[in-house]
Amino acid sequence: MDVLRDLRNWRSLRWKIALLVAVCCCAVALTVGRLVHTSTLERSMNDRGAKAVAALDQALDDYERDGTPPAGLRTAPGELPDELLHRLRGGQDTSGGYVTWYEADGPGDHPSMWAAKTLHGEPVAMETDMTSDLLTRRALDRHMWKYSLLTLGVVVPLAALAAELPHRRLRRVAHTARRIAAGDVTARTRAGGRGGDEITDISATVDSMADSLHQRLLTEQRFTADVAHELRTPLMGLVTASGLLPEGEATELVRDRVHVLRTLVEDLLEISRLDAGAERSDARPVPLAGAVAESLSRTGLETPLTTHDAARVETDPRRLDRIVTNLVVNAHRHGLQPVEVTVAGTTVTVRDHGPGFPEDLLTDGPRRFRTGTPERGRGHGLGLTIALGQARVIDASLSFANAPDGGAVATLRLPATGCYHPSAGPVT
Repeated sequence: MDVLRDLRNWRSLRWKIALLVAVCCCAVALTVGRLVHTSTLERSMNDRGAKAVAALDQALDDYERDGTPPAGLRTAPGELPDELLHRLRGGQDTSGGYVTWYEADGPGDHPSMWAAKTLHGEPVAMETDMTSDLLTRRALDRHMWKYSLLTLGVVVPLAALAAELPHRRLRRVAHTARRIAAGDVTARTRAGGRGGDEITDISATVDSMADSLHQRLLTEQRFTADVAHELRTPLMGLVTASGLLPEGEATELVRDRVHVLRTLVEDLLEISRLDAGAERSDARPVPLAGAVAESLSRTGLETPLTTHDAARVETDPRRLDRIVTNLVVNAHRHGLQPVEVTVAGTTVTVRDHGPGFPEDLLTDGPRRFRTGTPERGRGHGLGLTIALGQARVIDASLSFANAPDGGAVATLRLPATGCYHPSAGPVT
């Protein structure tokens, strides 16, 4: 399918190279053909002019010897073309007083070469037929056109085939670059040292860039994991110490901040595990509507649930709970009431009625420690990042959009494999 799409793409490098070769071949064919045609015509004019002069000279010798004009010798001015007379009277003669003129538009498509001179004050001329020369030149032109087109028909497909190898290599580089841009930092072109040309240099540069990016991401992941692990020990001490404090307003404030810090550390540890690919799905049959309802109840937030033809899916319930909880908490924290959750088939939709997601999140996806526009509230920006990472673990897709009438919409689509729909109707 990709090959057919590339063949239909007339802007691809393959067809540009083939077009360039075709233009070059046409330019060479036209130049060579023009040179051959001009050279042949000039040689024919010179040869026929010399033969016409020789024929006129021979006819004049016979005329002076016999006293009778031989056949073909024109002695009356009215029998000579006006252009020939004009040239003769204008002094446009060759050595010896002879004048030659090519009559291209002779009667019946039969051109002639005329030779004339002045004899005893009167013009005399001799006409030589050049039909055979004209036919020879036309045959030569036809052969040049025919073989030029034949050569073009052979060279252009060969050029397209020859362009396929660099085109394939460039396509591989582009495919690798797209994979890297999509987040697969392990993608490589694997070009090695083959070719030794510019494409090899580009491939090596892309691989080097991917290696550098991969190394930086690993360094960042290790740093995040190390920081989170190092913070857990003093954090547990803070949790224990805050529990020993006497009850009071200041104690509640300290416990709240300790809880926020503990949540942040746990989120960082979870993100580090997701980044490292250490998370594995433990799939089992799960009634989707029931699992979502339990997740909503655990949040302690007032969130109406609507189900319609909900399916029983094969997924990891713990990770599903993590995704739904983060989406609902994010909607309550950054959006406006009401926050609505809908389960239809294998799809879970969470919608609020706030200002909606910022444009950079819709374009580039959620970013950690970025919460978007100020009107969407404050936070660490880790909830959506964790939800997206957990969705990838269970092979689900999580998309973000803004509703036409306002509000942010997060849609979780679970894989349909191994699921079935209960016979019960819609429940609200």
